[in-house]
Amino acid sequence: MRLKTPVVQIGKVKIGGENSIAIQSMTNTDTADVKATVLQIIELFNAGSELVRITVNDEISAAAVAKIRTELNKKGYKNIALIGDFHFNGHRLLSEYPACAKALDKYRINSGNIGYGKNHDENFEAIIKTAIRYKKPVRIGGNLGSLDKELLQKMVEKNLKSKRPLPYNELLIITLVKSVLDSAIRAEELGLPQNKIILSVKISDVQDVIKAYELLAIEMQKSRHYYALHLGLTEAGGGLKGVISSASALAILLQEGIGDTIRISLTPAPKESRTKEVEACKDLLQSLGLRHFHPQVTSCPGCGRAANQLFQKIAQDTEKFLKKNAQKFAKNNPNFPNLKIAVMGCIVNGPGEASRADIAISLPGKNEKDKALVYKKGKLFKTISNQNINKEFLKILEELLPII
Repeated sequence: MRLKTPVVQIGKVKIGGENSIAIQSMTNTDTADVKATVLQIIELFNAGSELVRITVNDEISAAAVAKIRTELNKKGYKNIALIGDFHFNGHRLLSEYPACAKALDKYRINSGNIGYGKNHDENFEAIIKTAIRYKKPVRIGGNLGSLDKELLQKMVEKNLKSKRPLPYNELLIITLVKSVLDSAIRAEELGLPQNKIILSVKISDVQDVIKAYELLAIEMQKSRHYYALHLGLTEAGGGLKGVISSASALAILLQEGIGDTIRISLTPAPKESRTKEVEACKDLLQSLGLRHFHPQVTSCPGCGRAANQLFQKIAQDTEKFLKKNAQKFAKNNPNFPNLKIAVMGCIVNGPGEASRADIAISLPGKNEKDKALVYKKGKLFKTISNQNINKEFLKILEELLPII
């Protein structure tokens, strides 16, 4: 059962409540470079990132935000939900650059790095009042790497006096959760409603981030202060390791009903597209059955019975074909994202998987002289000679996908 959270409107996007889990990403361009930033925002949006975050760290980047929004509007991308990422000086930038404050659809702040003592409270209040003035939602995000030092010191001292002191790592997680939740409640006291607040408690360790979000969900229920939740594993790394670590944590939390929007933060390889993290989010949500973006392809890993490159190529080309033509087929067939396609290497599981798929191909295995069998809705549809299997199967997909 999904955790009950308020619906938050971020530009044209709604998260929380019964809304679908939203995908977001973040640019890695210099925000002051308006052209490069606009192009990457559009690239991420077209890949499936419904919310896109940009860095706003100095006067030059703050001044560029309104220009970025104008350029996006000119190019026909008025529906992109644009988020400003502020650290240390967000209170000042939002105050001194009202065009920036107006152009953004959400502000992202960290309660642990906006000042200390009296300055912390004043800076936090300034940001919240700006959000109220312009009717913008705020994500209050905490990270172990930038935890509120004053709060941590108080928690450590209290822990030392306890009869049963907690392990330090456990204390860190509790402090992180307390920091963001206390900040959210304070934002409410200042006048920002619950449906304008999003929380996150990101950590780079899989088990720790799961514990943090589970604890946050419990504490929200105890306090009866409910907020939409942004999920993510911070500093997850790159490549397969980053994807697996993030998916491991997020899948568990989403399965528990925790989370309203997600980001899989990946360190890109040199010249690698930023959209890889968006694709990872889509694959994760689709694997969990929470959202569908393109047909689910079932393909066997291959073994000695199917030890040929043809089977591998058909499976790979089918995936590419479906993703490349997703928008075209979905436009003509609303059921397209929910379809199941099977690409099987031999007769062991081939016919069985074919009976469960909307379209399937069962290859003959090692025997290159046999024909491949194509199924439609579990029934034999066509046989293909081995010499033309790959091209013929793609033609069949082109024929059937708009109507099946």
